[in-house]
Amino acid sequence: MPKWLQARWLSRQSSVPMAMSGVLSLALFAYSWMAGVIALLASGGVAAFSLLAERKRRSEIQAYISTISHRVKKASSDVIADMPIGVVLYGEDKLIEWHNAYIAKTMERESLVGESIGALWPALKTIKEKDATIEISLSKRTFQVRVRPEERLLYFTDITAYAALSKKYEDERIAFGLLVLDNVDEATQGMDDQARSVTMATVTTVLNDWAVRHAIYLRRSASDRFFLLVNQSELAKLEQSRFDVLDEVKDATAHLKLPMTISIGIAAGTAKLTELGQMAQTSLDIALGRGGDQVAVKVGDRMSFYGGKSNAVEKRTRVRARVISHALRDLMKESDKVVVMGHKIPDMDAVGAAIGILKAAETFGKPAYIVLESVNPSIHRLMEMIYEDEELTNKFVAPEDAFHLITPKTLAVVVDTHKASLVAEPKLLGLTKRLVVVDHHRRGEEFLGEATLVYMEPYASSTCELVTELLQYIHEGLALGVLEATAMLAGIVTDTKSFSVRTGSRTFEAASFLRRNGADSTLIQRLLKDDLHGYLMKADIIRHAKIVHKHFAVAVTQPGQRYPQLLIAQVADTLLNMQGVVASFVVCERPDGLIGISARSMGQVNVQVIMEKLGGGGHLTNAATQLEGSIHDAEQRLLALLNSYEDREGLLE
Repeated sequence: MPKWLQARWLSRQSSVPMAMSGVLSLALFAYSWMAGVIALLASGGVAAFSLLAERKRRSEIQAYISTISHRVKKASSDVIADMPIGVVLYGEDKLIEWHNAYIAKTMERESLVGESIGALWPALKTIKEKDATIEISLSKRTFQVRVRPEERLLYFTDITAYAALSKKYEDERIAFGLLVLDNVDEATQGMDDQARSVTMATVTTVLNDWAVRHAIYLRRSASDRFFLLVNQSELAKLEQSRFDVLDEVKDATAHLKLPMTISIGIAAGTAKLTELGQMAQTSLDIALGRGGDQVAVKVGDRMSFYGGKSNAVEKRTRVRARVISHALRDLMKESDKVVVMGHKIPDMDAVGAAIGILKAAETFGKPAYIVLESVNPSIHRLMEMIYEDEELTNKFVAPEDAFHLITPKTLAVVVDTHKASLVAEPKLLGLTKRLVVVDHHRRGEEFLGEATLVYMEPYASSTCELVTELLQYIHEGLALGVLEATAMLAGIVTDTKSFSVRTGSRTFEAASFLRRNGADSTLIQRLLKDDLHGYLMKADIIRHAKIVHKHFAVAVTQPGQRYPQLLIAQVADTLLNMQGVVASFVVCERPDGLIGISARSMGQVNVQVIMEKLGGGGHLTNAATQLEGSIHDAEQRLLALLNSYEDREGLLE
C-alpha cells in the first residue's frame, strides 16, 4: 500500500490547526489590522493548498482501486483459463456451455461446447443431486472429478501420480495363506514308508515349482501343512489362473487309487498381520468345510472360491463322530431342554435328523421340541404318518410357540443347514448361547459363527446319516422306535436318490443300523411314490427344456405357472439322466411367489458355485437358490452365469 495512503489519517487532522490559525488571525486585528490581514491571507493559502492536495489524493485512490479491480479480474480470468485444473460448466440438458483451456487440451479438442457430458465421460451419465467425487481415465491419465450439481460445475483434477502410487501400494500389500493336504492318510493308506516319502516328495516338488513360478514364499509348518506369503498383484494373477496348482497336485498323484488334493485359505486387504492370520484360517476352514480340493480367497469383504471339482473324501475313521457325540451328550445333560430346528421349507432329511436329535435328548430325560413352520408337499406324507403318533406330534411346535420355550440354558440344535438366514426362525438363535450345528452341506460364506459345537461333514450323504452315527455313540441304552428309524432312513433314501448318488460305505452302515432298529423300507417306498397329477406336471416342465452349450439342460416354465420345490428338484434329477447332459437347471415359480432354481450335476460341473452366485448354495452335484423377480430375469441371470462358467472352465468340450 502507498505511503500517502497510510498518511491519510494525519491529513484529516490538519483541519484543527487550520481553524485555530484562522481564529488567531482574526485576533491579530485587535492589535494591528496589517498583521491580521497578512495572517488571514496566509491561513487561506494553507487551506486552499490542503483542499487541492486532498482532491488529488482522492483521484489517485480512485485510479489505484480501478487498477486493482482490473488486475484482479485479469488474474481471475487467467487463473481459470490456465490453471492445471479442468473446469466445465453444463446446462440443465447436460450439454457443455463453457470450459477452460485445460480440459480442452486434455481431451485433445479445440472446443467441447455443445457436447453431451454422458457421451464424453460415460461415468458421469447419472449425475446425482448431491455433490460427488468420481475417478475417471482420460488419455492414459487418471482424473478426480468433483461434481457440483447446484452450480452445474465439474472440476477435473489430475491425480495420475497419486493413483499410480496407490496402485503400487495395493499391489505390494501382503496376502497371507494357509495350505493343507486334504487326504494324506486316505491317499497313502497301505503304503510303506519309502512309497509314502516318495509321494510326499512329489507333492512338495509340485508345490515348490508353483511357488517359484508365482513368486510365492512357501514354507512347511507341519507334515501336511504349509503357509505362504504373496503380494496382491501376484494373487490377482493366481485368481486369473484359477489356482491351477489344484489340478497339478491331482495329476502328479493320479497313479494312486485316491489322488491327493489340497485346500488353500488366503486373506488380503488389511495391514494387520494378526487379522490376516485369522482371516486366512477362516478361509481355510470354509474351504475344508466345502469338501476340500479348493481355494477360498477373502479380500476385504469379497470371498471367492476356486476349484471344488472333487467330491469330498469319505473319512474311514469314526473317531470324530464319537468325539462329537460325547460333546453333544454333555451339552444335553447341562441344558434344561433341547429345541431342534431345520431349514425353511424342510425336507425329509431335515425332519428325520430333527427326530433323531429329539430321541437323543429324550434318552437323557430332557424335554425336547422340533420347530416346524409349516407342512409342505415334500414332507406331507411323512407328517401324516407322524400325526398318527400323538406323543411325537406333541413334540412339533410352531416358531411363535418356541419363543416361550427357549431360556438361556436351552440347547438349540440346527440340522441340515448352517446359515442363519435359512433357519426356520432365526430370532430363536439369539435367545440362547448354547448352539449346535449338524449339517452335510458344503460350507458357504454365511455361517453360524457363534455355535458351541459344529459337526459338518460334506462327504456325508445326508444329515440323517450324521445323526445316525451320533446316536450309535451317544448312549448305549438308546433305542429307536419304528417311526423314528423309518423317518431317518427316509431322509437318507431321499438325499441319495435311493442310494444312487453321494453314497459311501458309511451310508450303508447307517442305513443298516436304522434297519436293525425297525425302519420300514416298504413304508418309505409308499412315502416316495408319485401321483399321476405330479407326474404330468413334471412332464410339462420337461417339455420346455433346452440344451445350452451342448451339456447343460435348462428348463424354464411359463410365467404364472407355480410348482412346489420338491417337484422342481425331481425334474432336475430327471433331466440329469438324459444322454449327454452333465448338469441340469430348472427355473420355476414357487407357490410363495419366489423363483426357485434347482441344479444338479454328475460331478464335472460345480453347481454349488453357480448357485452361490445367485445367493443360494448346496453341494458340488446338488444345489438350489430362490430369487425375487420374474421368470425371465432369473433365466437371463442363469444363462449369463452358464456362459461365464463355460468360458472360464473350458472343461466340457
